[in-house]
Amino acid sequence: HVQLVESGGGSVQAGGSLRLSCVLSEVSPKEYCMGWFRQVPGKEREGVAAIGSGGSTSYPDFVKGRFTISKDDAKNTLYLQLNSLKPEDAGMYYCATASYFLSAIHRLREDYYDYWGQGTQVTVS
Repeated sequence: HVQLVESGGGSVQAGGSLRLSCVLSEVSPKEYCMGWFRQVPGKEREGVAAIGSGGSTSYPDFVKGRFTISKDDAKNTLYLQLNSLKPEDAGMYYCATASYFLSAIHRLREDYYDYWGQGTQVTVS
């Protein structure tokens, strides 16, 4: 069972930046995918970024150019850099991982992920 722990959330003014981190207890030695999702009360969780084991990334249009996902395999850590934040970016941000390959059309869908962190809150005013 993989454990994930997010950190880095907080309160920021519109236009500001945050960097989220997610430490994983283990990472698959083979293909895997990691993603960041966010959720606000009353709405479904939505994918905001994903990265495959080879380093390819996926983003929805509403964050392209503002959010950047990256990973440090040596540290079993996943990152999400959030720039030019907007009030609508606020929410609980979760990291997740799947121990197999996910194609680009599936990476941003929560159904395909096996393990999830507890989330870190982002507030934008």
